[in-house]
Amino acid sequence: MSQPIDLYYWPTPNGWKISIALEECGLAYKTHYIDIGAGDQFKPAFLDIAPNNRMPAIIDPAGPDGAPISIFESGAILQYLARKTGLFCGPTQRDRIAVDQWLMWQMGGLGPMAGQAHHFLKYAPLMDPPQILPYAQDRYRSETARLYGVLDRQLAKTEYVAGDFYSIADMSIWGWASLWEGQQQTLDDKPHMKRWLETVGARPAVQRGRALGADRRKDDAAKDKEVQKNMFGQKP
Repeated sequence: MSQPIDLYYWPTPNGWKISIALEECGLAYKTHYIDIGAGDQFKPAFLDIAPNNRMPAIIDPAGPDGAPISIFESGAILQYLARKTGLFCGPTQRDRIAVDQWLMWQMGGLGPMAGQAHHFLKYAPLMDPPQILPYAQDRYRSETARLYGVLDRQLAKTEYVAGDFYSIADMSIWGWASLWEGQQQTLDDKPHMKRWLETVGARPAVQRGRALGADRRKDDAAKDKEVQKNMFGQKP
């Protein structure tokens, strides 16, 4: 029996991508919690794996040619797991290109924009002193809404994001999109996104991946000054 993959993780949308993918792929894994509020992401041992001091990351003892490999960046991890197993990357070359397009859309667009919306709408107002910045709030709320409009129009044409097949593109987007309320969005005008959120959210592997470490997730983190410094401060 092969050794489990080491998952370096915290229960956030980026972490969920990989816990969900590991569950969907049926791969054994061992969870190492990287408490981003406590500053675990800055510890030297983790930086050796993830030099950008961001989780998630993995170490696969059975990497290419049977040698261990460490991987950081959630999109790269998703592509690696899909290639390793031959699952969830699309059945044809054209499908795989579509998957990569939507994966990059999430990595370069929805993730950063929704993340900033969360920061300025939910966390910044709780900081000491409170940071209530209407321009930033409006900008990121509006851009997130635009991106969800793009997603809804795509899902009007296909069952899943990249086509009529479930893929790592769906896994990458679902965690962020599932938090639409905290981003001050609405689904009233996005029926296709609403249908997709429910369809993906009903998958047992998605539910297991989302539940991993759920009891450690604290939505009032920004009230703690030390947590603020570790999550939002700049460190080398």
